[in-house]
Amino acid sequence: MNTSRPGRPALARPDGTPVHVLVVDDDPDLAEVLSGALRYEGWDVRTAGDGATAVAEARTLLPDAVVLDVLLPDADGFAVLGSLRAVKPDVCVLFLTARDAVEDRIAGITAGGDDYVTKPFSLEEVVARLRGLLRRAGMARQIVDGPRLTVGDLVMDEEAREVNRAGELIELSPTEFELLRFLMLNPRRVLSKPQILDRVWSYDFGGKAHVVELYISYLRKKVDAGRAPMIHTVRGSGYVLKPVAR
Repeated sequence: MNTSRPGRPALARPDGTPVHVLVVDDDPDLAEVLSGALRYEGWDVRTAGDGATAVAEARTLLPDAVVLDVLLPDADGFAVLGSLRAVKPDVCVLFLTARDAVEDRIAGITAGGDDYVTKPFSLEEVVARLRGLLRRAGMARQIVDGPRLTVGDLVMDEEAREVNRAGELIELSPTEFELLRFLMLNPRRVLSKPQILDRVWSYDFGGKAHVVELYISYLRKKVDAGRAPMIHTVRGSGYVLKPVAR
């Protein structure tokens, strides 16, 4: 089985972070090979050998996709799917099975599965099916020309260290760039001043709130100047970056 991905664009979550995938199969060798192929895609992968472990892992990982074997030692994969969807309703599910009967395929789709692969399979096929599911569900996007973060019309190319809004280039200092990157990695999430100081300046709070306030004001002048604001102050809590409502 081949794990190469010749010339294929990388796929990541819309915020640029790695796709989360849970592989559920009671064959440890198969789970290891599958996980290796998916990690080669740059994804964050965990494994489980039974239904109970799969649900427990899902609660912490919150997977974007699950590769789920139908025959598990403690439960039917179709039943496990219901528990996984209770944890994350929009998770994409690709069933794996050694059975090739039409009724099994129908049962998988009826149970809420998104796709179905019959053993033996090629790793390339599994990866391609997952990529297709993730893109169609809006759970992931292709990274072109280097890692990018996108929030609304604001785009950051991390490799080129360039930022533009609505196609207009924004010149940022190194510290402004790191501050904006932290905000863009956490869209719609309120970030406190201590959190920002710890991640951007890497030292304890110690009454340095004015540094954060100063650089937030610098960013606003560059990112929000003459446009609908994206950087907002949440009084008493911190700051949040949100795309402009349309």
